[in-house]
Amino acid sequence: MFQDLDVRYDNSFRQMTPEENDTALVFQGDAVLAAQREGELVFPRYGVLSPALRAGVWRYVFSLGERPVFLGAWEGAPMPGCRFVPSREYRGMGPKEAVFAAAVGESLHRWYGSTRFCGRCGRAMEDSQTERARVCPACGLTLYPKICPAVIVAVSDGDRLLLTKYRGRAFTRYALVAGFNEIGESIEDTVRREVFEETGLRVKNLRYYKSQPWVFTDSLLMGFYCELAGSDRITIQESELSEAGWYPRAEIPGDYSPISLTGEMIERFRRG
Repeated sequence: MFQDLDVRYDNSFRQMTPEENDTALVFQGDAVLAAQREGELVFPRYGVLSPALRAGVWRYVFSLGERPVFLGAWEGAPMPGCRFVPSREYRGMGPKEAVFAAAVGESLHRWYGSTRFCGRCGRAMEDSQTERARVCPACGLTLYPKICPAVIVAVSDGDRLLLTKYRGRAFTRYALVAGFNEIGESIEDTVRREVFEETGLRVKNLRYYKSQPWVFTDSLLMGFYCELAGSDRITIQESELSEAGWYPRAEIPGDYSPISLTGEMIERFRRG
């Protein structure tokens, strides 16, 4: 998965200012400022940015290996040799640590942009001085980065795996049943509910596999394997899915995401 890095990721909160050789993450919408060299993302160093960019607000967000990474606001045109690379494009690039940095930075960029003002009293929010949070100086409302719990579910029936495709999304590859946890609901009940809502199937023998921070959508994914309980007749939720079907292990299509928990779980089942 794309967060399985060869360098250490350290997201401890620190009060720091950027230095010349620190990595700069600059976003325009969901696109990150970067150069491309042989299909790989290369982020600019803070020291080579334009004076307008350097004069903006910079926040330390994390370190990869020994190199600090800072998040800044976009000002003016891209610097020579760089362009704004959209999320749908950089997901398929490398190296993994650059894709991961861009995704985490994009999530924080969205969060800072959506927490400029207090939702309780309307005052301008400020950065906390002790943790990664936004604080209202008037009423004290404190907001933390958005993380939404969700499930990825691999439903099997003997040698068959249930595969789906989303409806109305840019992502058109095969996937597993997925959905967000709802208020007051255990994560196991989310598995059962989402499978039934999307496919009309009942499941049993839930087995937790692993998790993945899917920061492209501010989510924390939790993967489960489970088995069919009862009828194998599928009734798809047409508002969510364009198709769903059973695929024998030897006939599972190879068209699924290589960087996601979904892809890893499909491949793990395919290989037995």
